[in-house]
Amino acid sequence: MKKQLIGLGIACLTASTALTAGVASAQEVKKGGTAIIHMISEQRILNPALRASTGVYNISGKIVEPLIDKSYDGYVPVLATEWSGSDDGLTITVKLRENVRWHDGEDFTCDDVSFTAIEMWKKLLNYSSALQANLESVDCPDPHTAVFNYSKPMPLDLFVAAMPDLGHPMPKHLYEGTDIPNNPYNTAPVGTGPFKFVEYERGQYVMAEKNEDYWREGYPYLDRIVWRFIKDKSAAAAALEAGEVHESGFIGVSMADVVRLSEDDRFDVGTQGYENNVAHSTVEFNHRNPILADLKVRQAIYNGLDIDYAIDTIMRGFAAPGRGPVPQAGGANYTDDVKTYAYDVELAKKMLDEAGYPVKDDGFRFKLRHRPAPWGEYTQLWGEYFAQAMKEINIDVEILTNDAPGFLNGVYRDHDFDTANGWHQFRSDPAVSTTVWLRSGQPEGTPWTNQFGWKSEEMDQMIDDAASELDPEKRAEMYHAIQRKEMEEIPVIFAIEHPFISVTSKKLKNHHNTPRWNSSSWYDLWLDE
Repeated sequence: MKKQLIGLGIACLTASTALTAGVASAQEVKKGGTAIIHMISEQRILNPALRASTGVYNISGKIVEPLIDKSYDGYVPVLATEWSGSDDGLTITVKLRENVRWHDGEDFTCDDVSFTAIEMWKKLLNYSSALQANLESVDCPDPHTAVFNYSKPMPLDLFVAAMPDLGHPMPKHLYEGTDIPNNPYNTAPVGTGPFKFVEYERGQYVMAEKNEDYWREGYPYLDRIVWRFIKDKSAAAAALEAGEVHESGFIGVSMADVVRLSEDDRFDVGTQGYENNVAHSTVEFNHRNPILADLKVRQAIYNGLDIDYAIDTIMRGFAAPGRGPVPQAGGANYTDDVKTYAYDVELAKKMLDEAGYPVKDDGFRFKLRHRPAPWGEYTQLWGEYFAQAMKEINIDVEILTNDAPGFLNGVYRDHDFDTANGWHQFRSDPAVSTTVWLRSGQPEGTPWTNQFGWKSEEMDQMIDDAASELDPEKRAEMYHAIQRKEMEEIPVIFAIEHPFISVTSKKLKNHHNTPRWNSSSWYDLWLDE
């Protein structure tokens, strides 16, 4: 019953957004104007070929374009016009769009794709370094043909599914021969998109203006976009109501305000446009801590979490219990035939006793230093709930507050934590963004990857085999096995799966019309004022 209610709530909000978008499409387009977008956290990098992150895409997706994007009708060409794969899966050929220029006037060619793929996607981009581990070279037989050569099969469907998030070319002429991670264009990106970067005022805003030389004739409609950094959720909701910002995405305001503003006729509130960005709320373990390296302890912690309570109180019902690293949005690659952990405080206490961690004189068994991700209200509340739940099974949790860089560095670079919570986003295929949380050997310090000190040679092999399997049915069975193994060993708890929610002024038209809208280019977005 709970899942049915959850689905109904999501469907109602989605229907509201879809209905308004449909009406807007019949109106006469107005050109010009400035869309002002709320961002809850500041970005230190705006290069999507170095950092796969919703915060990066939300800004740079309008400036830097991918080879392929995703629509509600399937995958669509952007800088690529067509693609094909060899029968053995070792070669993928991509035809590139002609007469496209970078914002500085230079031509976009295969050289840009080849350079970015080898120097950024393969070596530096989180998620992609694992995905492209078997990429040997990218040949350029002519300026508008890129041939990707692999040492092991790369399924064409997987390659295409990865491109919207992990397929952004960058200009070779601005990066070659430089210290790429510290290149100044990482915070002032030059792309081919409908909007050109103008200014990044730290702590205040990012501004981009219309690209008058955009390859899509007649677009974009807007004159500019401004992304305003507003950390305080109540202030963001007030700015929406005052008309000072037009949209807040990725649950950027409190859930109470989400519900309240959904009843305000001035706004569309819903989950539409996030179908390609379903997320898990996670509990991440530092396995370097011998206590947490004990499977029985991790199982006890899972049994100590009342997931249904967290869904009802934190997510207001807009979520479902996780069943491992692949969400229901994973389609054929998802299974719910996995081990689960019911909420049972007494069982959790018994397991901790058996693991050799009795309650001490101070009332606790041991202490954990916990970092909650600063991605919004619900990640903070999830961290607070984790600490509260652990107290019930006599585990003392100290919450370490941090900004975005502090969290990313503390967890993924410095490993200065015992437990952490944040979110993991599923991006079309488990090999794109999911298995990097489980496979060992990820580049040191890469955010949202396995930096947890957990290693399973069996899991590594399962992940590698699934990534190179060309038969979709066999791949699905392999991912089911990976899900089952993850739920048995729980190196990470994928506790809750949920969509994101946007609050959008009805003055914005053509909004949320793709399944990754907040990450896409907004070339057809317009403002009715």
